[in-house]
Amino acid sequence: MTISSVLRDDHIRVVTMEHGKVNALPVADWFGVAEALDEASRDPQTHVVVLRAEGRGYNAGVDIKEMQNTSGMEALLGANAGCYAAFKAIYECSVPVIAAVNGHCIGGGVGLVGNADVVIASEDAYFSVPEVNQGALGAATHMARLVPQHMMRTLYFTAGRIPAKDLLQFGSVYRVVPREELDAAALEVAAVIAGKNTKVIRAAKEAINGIDPIDVNKSYRFEQGFTFELNLMGVADELRDDFAGTDKSGSKESNK
Repeated sequence: MTISSVLRDDHIRVVTMEHGKVNALPVADWFGVAEALDEASRDPQTHVVVLRAEGRGYNAGVDIKEMQNTSGMEALLGANAGCYAAFKAIYECSVPVIAAVNGHCIGGGVGLVGNADVVIASEDAYFSVPEVNQGALGAATHMARLVPQHMMRTLYFTAGRIPAKDLLQFGSVYRVVPREELDAAALEVAAVIAGKNTKVIRAAKEAINGIDPIDVNKSYRFEQGFTFELNLMGVADELRDDFAGTDKSGSKESNK
């Protein structure tokens, strides 16, 4: 498991993702994120969560190689269930969740950030939902919480990316800072929230979720249904093979 959770003396819980250089999370780690956020939600000593990452980037989505090197549908079903659990746990966490985003934030990473309450990013951070390249669908629900509707559609259909600095104009990213200042900036905002009455903040989180115009859990689950369809068609498996550089048996192809 490569998800760590540390509760500081100032009631700020820091949850860190670290899996390889790019943080393409395997199934177990998606559930690990969910477990860490559920623990924070239950703990009265946790007033706010900072969700951060080590490595070159924040999150590169699911581990495609794990999926292609696993027989049957077990890894695919696990990844879908794990992502759903992680996104849901962030959204429903009883305390605010601050996403401290460094470098790439791709696919499932957008799901994590889109359901967070506050987003702070480094100057090199960017966001992308390239699922169409791998024959999958998902996280449009969450990208739509970061950018306007037509921008979301353009990014989704083109598998394009948008830098964090461009999200400042939409108000979805609160601050963009040099990478070396990212943790400090996130902790600064977290300290302000942690200093408030936690019962009031927890009530505020529930109230704000209650007036949200979109049911993000239901919306994302709807998207996942199309991923299952694409897998049944066989097109998703072919595209993932191309991405992962594997043949149908799961071994490395000699010509790649």
